Amino acid sequence: MFDYDWFAGSAFVQQVADARRRCACKHFPDVNPEEPDEAFTKFRDELETRVLIYLRDGFSYEMKELASVDSRSHLTFECEPVDDHYKVGSFLVSVLFDDIVRVEVFAVHPDEKPEDTPLITGFRSGPEGPGRERDEHPEPKHY
Repeated sequence: MFDYDWFAGSAFVQQVADARRRCACKHFPDVNPEEPDEAFTKFRDELETRVLIYLRDGFSYEMKELASVDSRSHLTFECEPVDDHYKVGSFLVSVLFDDIVRVEVFAVHPDEKPEDTPLITGFRSGPEGPGRERDEHPEPKHY
């Protein structure tokens, strides 16, 4: 289902735009999104989006931005790291399109962001799969 044309063409842009429109419609249920409304448009334009990419192996990544590469055989994007230690650099991730099983777009207004954010497992440190708990009694760290 997902291929270069899905991400580089109109389908990905449409999914992001539709997530923003739906979020605005939820916030303004009595407004027709097809008719001009200043408050609706302002709210929709202020929305932020998060793009989550889920892979067959259980890993998931938050896409920060598509990368400019010539190859169309795989998707390359800058990943938004969860761990603050990794935010000082830049991670470019390349995945085969066949490994992508789901793309989620979350649209939210900056004033209404939830404090809990979706768990992004692209940087997990062990072989835990979705739904598996980490060791409740990890080895103590020695400093």
